[in-house]
Amino acid sequence: MKNSKKPKYLGKKVKLNQDNPDKFVLDPIDNPHPDKDYSIRFSSPEFTSICPITSQPDFGNIIIDYVPNKLLLESKSLKLFLFSFRNYGGFHEDCTIKIAKKIIHYVKPKWIRIVSVWNPRGGIPIDVFFEEGIAPKKVHIQDLNMNIYKPR
Repeated sequence: MKNSKKPKYLGKKVKLNQDNPDKFVLDPIDNPHPDKDYSIRFSSPEFTSICPITSQPDFGNIIIDYVPNKLLLESKSLKLFLFSFRNYGGFHEDCTIKIAKKIIHYVKPKWIRIVSVWNPRGGIPIDVFFEEGIAPKKVHIQDLNMNIYKPR
């Protein structure tokens, strides 16, 4: 089944919606190789959101690994979606699961893993892991490098 829509964001100037990820519509594109299983990784090392209690900014790295089915997650669409969290007040867990649910809804991957690695505040880093589906055999899934906390 082909995605008959043309990409909404790709190749166009877009006004950023920086405060409501719930209203954002992701822009999937057709997988040119739906007969092959392969993995894709996106990472957003400068992800930001707002603490819903203190209104202080939270900074993290979002890592998205997935095995596509019929549709791919178009990267500009993903970038704009992640930008929509900049003024969003949500706990780390909320942001992570909201990202996962949105991608699953629009792309319907065979397998997906979302990991959010947040900069420590108050001396405690918070990492959130979400995974859904079964990764096909003989597909390389990149290991997570969890040696990320470096003294400054």
